[in-house]
Amino acid sequence: MMEANMNNADYQYRVEVCFMPGQFPLYAQDMGIVVVIDVLRATSAMVAAFENGVDRIIPVSTIEEAKAYIGKPGFIAAAERNGEVVDGFTYGNSPLAYVGEDLSGKTIVMTTTNGTKAINLAKDAKTMVVGAFLNLSALSEWLVEQNENILLLCSGWKDKFNLEDSIFAGAVMERLLESGKFGVEEDSSIAAKYMYMSARDNFLSLLKAAPRRRRIEQLQLLPDVKYCLTPDQSRVIPVLRNGELVRMETLVKA
Repeated sequence: MMEANMNNADYQYRVEVCFMPGQFPLYAQDMGIVVVIDVLRATSAMVAAFENGVDRIIPVSTIEEAKAYIGKPGFIAAAERNGEVVDGFTYGNSPLAYVGEDLSGKTIVMTTTNGTKAINLAKDAKTMVVGAFLNLSALSEWLVEQNENILLLCSGWKDKFNLEDSIFAGAVMERLLESGKFGVEEDSSIAAKYMYMSARDNFLSLLKAAPRRRRIEQLQLLPDVKYCLTPDQSRVIPVLRNGELVRMETLVKA
């Protein structure tokens, strides 16, 4: 079945995977929708924040831009570098920091090592949305209904390949290919699909094999990791509009 989907000659639209932001210009042409993925942890934190009521998220490139919002009424300033909260900030990119909080009406201004960089890279796409395991089914169902070529952009780690983003891209890829509406032309897309198939029964086992496991343990991030790798905790799809991430339904109502 998978082979048939991979080689579907009657597909209407393409879905492709870009493993690293530095390769984005090679994939971006003719892509109507870009899905930015940073499973550990920026895009997971964004979905969690919207799930807990936040109004908007403004992704910025620098710590200085985020720092300007510290203490401003109605704003939460969040900054992460190398997996840690930047000095002077209360929030970084941990999704658990937003779980159980009432964030109604708040705006988060966020900068991270990888995720916000990828968002700003793809900001000129016709449509740019945020994906994570937390919203896997909602995102995939919405994507299947769209009549556009789709690029799954992995944020990676400092412009290098990482496993969790690529496997998530493979999970989305599988669902879109099963629809029969989408096909692939890039080897990276096929590779992502096979990586997902190898890890689908136990995502945590994947990270046990990853060299970054030691750093995750040192920073005591295992609760975050388990949360981020648990699918379908939210139906929220963040979408970029005028430089700000908002809920998909906000876009629909406008």
